[in-house]
Amino acid sequence: MDYQAILEQIYQTVKAGENQGRVATYIPELARVNPDRFGVCLTTIGQQSYAVGDSQERFSIQSIAKVLALCMAYKNIGNTLWKRVGVEPSGTAFNSLVQLESDAGIPRNPLINAGAIVICDALLSYSPNAKRLFLDFVRMVAGNPQLEYSQHIAESEKSVGYRNTALVNFIKSFGNIHHPTEEVLDFYFALCSIEMSCEELSRCFLFLANQGKLPGTETEILNPSQTKRINAIMQTCGFYDEAGEFAYKVGLPGKSGVGGGIVAVRPGRYCVAVWSPRLNPKGNSYRGVALLEALTTTTQDSIF
Repeated sequence: MDYQAILEQIYQTVKAGENQGRVATYIPELARVNPDRFGVCLTTIGQQSYAVGDSQERFSIQSIAKVLALCMAYKNIGNTLWKRVGVEPSGTAFNSLVQLESDAGIPRNPLINAGAIVICDALLSYSPNAKRLFLDFVRMVAGNPQLEYSQHIAESEKSVGYRNTALVNFIKSFGNIHHPTEEVLDFYFALCSIEMSCEELSRCFLFLANQGKLPGTETEILNPSQTKRINAIMQTCGFYDEAGEFAYKVGLPGKSGVGGGIVAVRPGRYCVAVWSPRLNPKGNSYRGVALLEALTTTTQDSIF
């Protein structure tokens, strides 16, 4: 399949259309991003990359990093993780406190803010050096030792992190946070601050398209059963309260971030990352969703 020609054609079509939505202005650093940036990169499990637009420019991956934290926790902690966080779609906003009261401090899934905060706490229990080990893990799966936390983005999020502070304290009141709240939040803001380009991101998530192994190596990040479950969680929970609509339109497991990035996985074939900072009302990239819908429609290839 000529992915380069397909990407170029749908990229131009989407770019010529509307670019609705707004950047995530509630995070000061993200408010400064050029809202018209637009890039995409698709990388196959054979490690062939096809890119269009601003595919080399790094952006804040934000909540996309939650999947990587989940993978690291699942790899090292195993199934006991699910005693502290569920695997059900939330049906509410990504930073909602509403369900935690009725669910006794157990977040619905690991990809909403509350769930990712619990994952951070679990990783701190695994190792007091979890923040450094997580960056090492991301560098390994991305094949890029140059990746770093962005201190200025992390500080920017911390300066307005009132709701996340409320979340970690509320969860702690139920006994589901075991470390000091400041330590947990420092880790959480750091992981959300990582910057990658579309090309780097599409390579970083490629192991989830390859039954848990890094392509071209025998390095197993997750076993096939674990990989299946991570992809399932992305499919049902990866787009906040728009996960059902994304499954309906695109038909691939994936994860979005309020930096305007989306990564999606076609198991057995490829990983694709797209970046466009303007977000729809649900917090997902307007152009990103449109491009991915066009991709699976044009190729007639989704998981369904």
